[in-house]
Amino acid sequence: MKKELLSGLLLLAGAAQAQNLTGFTPARQASQLKLETEFRKAQSPAVYRKHLEALTSAPHVAGSPENERVRDYIAETMRKAGWQVDIYPHDIYLPKGPGDVAVEIVQPLRQPLNIREYIFPEDKYSLDKRLMPGWNAYSGSGDITAEVVYANYGRKEDFEKLKQLGISVQGKIVLARYGGNFRGYKAQHAQAAGAAGVIIYTDPADNGYTKGFTFPEGPQPSESVIQRGSLLTVNYTGDPLTPFEPALPVDGKVKVKRLDPKDVALHKIPVTALPYGSAVDILKQMTGKQAVPAGWQGGLPFAYRLDGGQGLKVRLKVQQEMAITRIYEVVGTLAGSEFPDEWIIAGCHYDAWAYGSTDPNSGTAMLLGLTESLGKLAKNGQRPRRTIKVAHWDAEEFGVIGSAEWAEQFRDELTQKAVAYMNFDAAVSGRAFGASASPSLKKLIIESTQAVDYPDSNRTLYQQWMGQTTPRQSSTVGVASSAPAVAAQEPSIGNLGGGSDHIGPYMHVGVPSLSAGVGGPTLYHSTYDDLFFYHKFVDSTYKMGPMVEQLVGTMSLRLANADLLPYDLSRYAHDLAVHIKAAEKAIKAYAPSYSAEGLLTAVADLKKSAEAAEAARQSFLANGQGAKAAELNKIMLQLEQSFIDKKGMAFGSWYRSLYASSDPYSGYASWMLPGLLYEASIRSTANLPDLEKRYLAAIRSLSGKLDLFVKNIQGSGAGAVGGSR
Repeated sequence: MKKELLSGLLLLAGAAQAQNLTGFTPARQASQLKLETEFRKAQSPAVYRKHLEALTSAPHVAGSPENERVRDYIAETMRKAGWQVDIYPHDIYLPKGPGDVAVEIVQPLRQPLNIREYIFPEDKYSLDKRLMPGWNAYSGSGDITAEVVYANYGRKEDFEKLKQLGISVQGKIVLARYGGNFRGYKAQHAQAAGAAGVIIYTDPADNGYTKGFTFPEGPQPSESVIQRGSLLTVNYTGDPLTPFEPALPVDGKVKVKRLDPKDVALHKIPVTALPYGSAVDILKQMTGKQAVPAGWQGGLPFAYRLDGGQGLKVRLKVQQEMAITRIYEVVGTLAGSEFPDEWIIAGCHYDAWAYGSTDPNSGTAMLLGLTESLGKLAKNGQRPRRTIKVAHWDAEEFGVIGSAEWAEQFRDELTQKAVAYMNFDAAVSGRAFGASASPSLKKLIIESTQAVDYPDSNRTLYQQWMGQTTPRQSSTVGVASSAPAVAAQEPSIGNLGGGSDHIGPYMHVGVPSLSAGVGGPTLYHSTYDDLFFYHKFVDSTYKMGPMVEQLVGTMSLRLANADLLPYDLSRYAHDLAVHIKAAEKAIKAYAPSYSAEGLLTAVADLKKSAEAAEAARQSFLANGQGAKAAELNKIMLQLEQSFIDKKGMAFGSWYRSLYASSDPYSGYASWMLPGLLYEASIRSTANLPDLEKRYLAAIRSLSGKLDLFVKNIQGSGAGAVGGSR
């Protein structure tokens, strides 16, 4: 039986190697496969480890001298590899650091609470004096002493439940556990409900000893682990003082209008993070008479209560200063030999809350290896046809700031030139593979994983992916939303949500985007995300970094060298139909007569246009034509732009994609067709007629571009780039 299974797997692998490459003529496909084989010989675990150790040997929070040293290492590595390196400074409004943070129980007995991770002798990195205590960036400042209310995950519905149960948070300190939504919304909902302050902790029911052995014996959070993180919740992404415009240097020639911080919706109340070893001292002393509702009980060994009673009082002090701070985006460019104005962009941020060995710098180290591997090919005369850019973003941890500023700065160029943006935040954090993408790039991921071998096995990455029983865990939780598979033999590919650097290129500018990588257990945003943790619990062989580099390089080279861009032309119709039906169901829950029939009819027409375009592309490539390839690719470059609506979303006009956005309530989940979902979330029908017009226009625009693509292949309408159905 084992022999037969192995034989079957090898046959599958052979079939994968023999498959046609989307977007390539037969003649160019042979040379492309040869190039990819040569590229995949260049990776080395030793090189990956060298970069990871250089990047994460010291804590390097954005704005620090240590982070500038990481910047310089990145720039020098890419220059040595033969890439042009540009550094883009941005001056953003940033906390200077945690400032003065203290939490203590005042009544019934005074007890200062720990706000730092423990020092473990076996983990030398835990000794570093530069490590900061637990803190939340963009907290309000204050020194308060108050009673305590437990608010579960601090979601909107949790505060509504407390009100329903007669529990007031007015003037009290809210204790909430991580999970369920972005930490900034916990603070926002608490402040709106009248709370005086917020303490956030990681409950062992969600991550900790209930999941397995804890650090340093195992990879689960132990009692002193603290999840740091930003609280920024303005209704746009990027620098809080310069929405829609890049935060160019204050001393530069271009004058940038900056908002007064007083006019920005920053949090007013103090907020900080605690380890559960400190939170337990508060929770176990709560004496309120109401037990928590079903689903609110955490993993600590006693019954949770909703309020602490008058006899329990806690002091929370946060004094956090903010100032204009210089950050740097480091972008390497390998100019294309034939189409330098068509850009493939791969990126990852480099700033971290401490060492960042998994989040983010496992991705950074992988991308540095990629620049060296592609640089060697270029030096040997094998330069990509299109330009490849590798971008390293700053200040992502404070609110996806650096990449958003760069996207705003180059918005017009990206609209015309960007083929794809590929994000690799924390991309080498375990062994379980996962991916999320815009519809046009899902096929690229599937095909590319079939060309890469999974380490220490006789399987391809694709076969490993298909056989996984455990999904990828990622510190970039915004990529977790699942999406429907087109066929039973296809793996599940998620839809992009919030939480990382794809937001600006994808949801603001309209560049097709993806996120991919391997994940596993993580000590997310803690000081223990260091080289000791990486070597012991993530990958002691350092082979996963080269494997991910092989995947990223394969995708990059296929996007760069294809005769016709290898977008999946038919996937939009399939995914749109699924998302429209989901939105229709959400609206019908409160407006039973609502029907999305008009939108679904437009999607049916889109499907016909996409099928015709795919057939025309196959014919064009099979015949080895090339004369019209450049103008056909110009049309394809504009497909995603059909969903960019300058009016933007009602919950934030900076989010301009009608197709996808991050969930404005959780901050992480993906919202597909966000205009319709927001209307459903407020149980309204008032804006549906206008929204339907906008969605119909987007779908018809996409259909029109595909029809124009077909006409150009057939010899009519040559030279046009736009068009509508």
